[in-house]
Amino acid sequence: MNVSKVSDITAADLAEYLRLVDPDATDTATLTSILGVAKDYVSQYTGKTIEQLDSYTDIVHAVLVLCQDMWDNRTLYVESSNVNKVVESILGLHSGNLL
Repeated sequence: MNVSKVSDITAADLAEYLRLVDPDATDTATLTSILGVAKDYVSQYTGKTIEQLDSYTDIVHAVLVLCQDMWDNRTLYVESSNVNKVVESILGLHSGNLL
């Protein structure tokens, strides 16, 4: 997988990242949903649009790690008290909402 922008991440990219072999339609739908939630979360956390986040290649990894957490736990929500430390560190570098 060679994705350098948040907007370019697809469910297929996520499946590859998660090492899923031949995901079925239900898996793909879940991955699509998780990806949307993760992108929205990152955008809200940083106060930046997806287009603005596209200029930061490290954000791609934050989105993927966040998706992996949601996939592994099969949850489609994020509690602010349980944010992955890697994700929190990367997003903190780009956050405009730390006032």
